Amino acid sequence: MYSIDLNSDMGESFGAYKLGSDEEIIKYVTAANVACGWHAGDPMVMDKVVRMAKERNVKVGAHPGYPDLLGFGRRKMVLSHDEVKNYVKYQIGALAAFAQSCEMKLHHVAPHGAMGNACQYDEDISSAICEAIYEYDRDLIVYYCAGAVLGEIAENMGLRTASEIFADRAYMDDLSLVPRNMEGSVITDEEIAIQRCVKMIKEGKVTTINGKEADIKGDTLCVHGDGPKALAFVRKIREKFTEEGIEIKHV
Repeated sequence: MYSIDLNSDMGESFGAYKLGSDEEIIKYVTAANVACGWHAGDPMVMDKVVRMAKERNVKVGAHPGYPDLLGFGRRKMVLSHDEVKNYVKYQIGALAAFAQSCEMKLHHVAPHGAMGNACQYDEDISSAICEAIYEYDRDLIVYYCAGAVLGEIAENMGLRTASEIFADRAYMDDLSLVPRNMEGSVITDEEIAIQRCVKMIKEGKVTTINGKEADIKGDTLCVHGDGPKALAFVRKIREKFTEEGIEIKHV
């Protein structure tokens, strides 16, 4: 029997600016990566998403990013080890307050954007993130991009991990995500994307942007909630996975 956790990035609206279809997408996923106010999100949005998640039995995780609202956390920043560590700890703590007020416990931490991409190879940033999690709550699951050094460092520290694969993003040969400024970085054809998901889960393989067949391990599948077709996409994933005998459940 094949199984996968299905997560989506949520809570990315900010003030008067609405982004994504959280109210609908949350009906189809098992875990929500909630923005903590630095790359997106705000206290009102965080509260709303956590409350919706409780109603739907959806696990809530922190989605910490760089303090970069204008760049949506997708721009590189040069920060010290302690800055990364404390920025992540700050964001986890903020979301944890909303979870606690709803009698929920945070489930995981999934680094966002440029911070998450850096965790593919950057041991210092990865260590800083893991230290923040370790010092706050060792039971939190670290969602890391498949193949990223973050997963190895987290496991070596005794933290729980889940390897994350992406439904709508293309991969380089080394399993890093294709940079968004490159053509073909985002997979817009839903049928192609879903077939890729099935292949990653059932065969442990993904075709890279260069046509190479690479090994990949997936414990949780991410659908980006800010895409224009995100809602239709997540619905179709559910339907296809039922046909393929892939169970969607919490990590």
